[in-house]
Amino acid sequence: MKSKNISMLEHLGGQRYRESHGMYYDDFVVGDIYEHRPGRTISEVDNTWMSLLCFNTHPLHIDSVYASQTEFGKPLVSSLITFAIIGGLSLASTSARGVANLGWKNIRFMAPVFAGDTLYAETTVLAKRESESRPGQGIVTVQTRGYVHPDTLFMECERSFLIPLRTEVRKTLHATAECQ
Repeated sequence: MKSKNISMLEHLGGQRYRESHGMYYDDFVVGDIYEHRPGRTISEVDNTWMSLLCFNTHPLHIDSVYASQTEFGKPLVSSLITFAIIGGLSLASTSARGVANLGWKNIRFMAPVFAGDTLYAETTVLAKRESESRPGQGIVTVQTRGYVHPDTLFMECERSFLIPLRTEVRKTLHATAECQ
């Protein structure tokens, strides 16, 4: 099994380096599964502020008295927040080098999330192909799953993103170096 670097220092010349994050199209292998760590513990403040920021004022998320009278007995963390956090957890090892996010589909939420829960994510590479309209770039499709503590599946979604091919980036860097 081969390790994959998602963060490195690229040599610019002499003793100068630049931080570089993410993988190239060439690094993705269909069937690979990435476990995203560290996790993220959700606080009551996260839920309240983000619910209000998103204009999601449903009392199930921001009113403890109301929520105590529901089947859950306490406020639920808004799915807008959990979806965003799982997306953020998966970014470094999926689309950190991405050119564009092309969309999500099959988004499902299967279990509640509460303040105090710690979320984890994992992603499976479903498909990849070189772009027909954008030479030097490819489209990668993944399925990302969100877990609580880390074994209760609470959400899943598919996402596609546009990402550069390593070979094309090297050609561009080489051509730029020749011009200088």
